[in-house]
Amino acid sequence: MKTFLTILILVAMLAVLGVLFVGLFGVARSGGGNPARSNKLMRWRVVLQAVALALLGLLMLIQRH
Repeated sequence: MKTFLTILILVAMLAVLGVLFVGLFGVARSGGGNPARSNKLMRWRVVLQAVALALLGLLMLIQRH
């Protein structure tokens, strides 16, 4: 279970990084980018960060026992 959670955390963190870079490159490439798309990407980033933190908290809880 701990290994599975660790892998899920890594996947979530990579997803956050991917969404962040897609948003940054989109803004840099088009000189400001599409505000609606940028907003949607930032919402996804926040959701993915929350998932990663929740998984990390769950892993820490499991580690205590």
